[in-house]
Amino acid sequence: MNKAMVASRGAFECGGQALDLAGADVKQRSGPAWQVGEVHHGGGLAAVRQHSSLAADGPEALRQLVAGLPEGFRYEGARIIADGDLVALHGTYHGFDPDPLVAFDLFRVDADGKLAEHWDALTPVVADTACGRSQTDGQAAPGDLDKTEANRKLVAEFAEKVLKGADYSVLTDYISTETYLQHNPEAADGLDGFGAAAAKWGEQGKNLVYKTIHKVVAEGDLVLLQSEGEFGVPVAYWDLFRVADGKIVEHWDVIAEVPDELPHANGLF
Repeated sequence: MNKAMVASRGAFECGGQALDLAGADVKQRSGPAWQVGEVHHGGGLAAVRQHSSLAADGPEALRQLVAGLPEGFRYEGARIIADGDLVALHGTYHGFDPDPLVAFDLFRVDADGKLAEHWDALTPVVADTACGRSQTDGQAAPGDLDKTEANRKLVAEFAEKVLKGADYSVLTDYISTETYLQHNPEAADGLDGFGAAAAKWGEQGKNLVYKTIHKVVAEGDLVLLQSEGEFGVPVAYWDLFRVADGKIVEHWDVIAEVPDELPHANGLF
């Protein structure tokens, strides 16, 4: 399993460690703490394929983006999920925008340990959430590592049957009726809390429509979905689930509007 952590936006901090990514950085995780590993500069991003709406392909576009970042820019990491050659980061960018931004970043790392591809989604931090917790707090490191494939299968089936297929009659086959901790800022805990939020969104013309499940990234009890759909407008859905005892018990997400134009021809997904 590739334990590399890389970043697409210059110097930031993650787990208390400062990183400088003009080329590419690799981080090694040890237990719940992430320790800075070997840093590769010069050529580390030579062939990176971008899907971000913020940068074009290649290292020069990234360096230009980095050069425009304000002093004091930093990243507050919440968790990492490593699944084969894919590494997902969940955290908060400070100084990239006037308001802090919660983000999912997904990287593909090649056989040489260098960045090959990058996807992301960002949304503003909401201070006053319906659930009373933040958009990123909660369990940091994956647990139940021996259950990765079972949890991947559970969430993938949930995505196809419930999210994409809209068959809510089987909802409790996948989500716990006893514990469902929510980090979506507009939804309270539990299935009732989510149902109330979904009803409100529907009244606003923002029905949850999932059309394509693009990626399922899993490590232990944490499973990340990257999906395409509609929420009043075309959006990218990034949903992170924690699974315990065969049921989904916690949920984090970012819903990002699909832009009209991208600075590359690779698509958002």
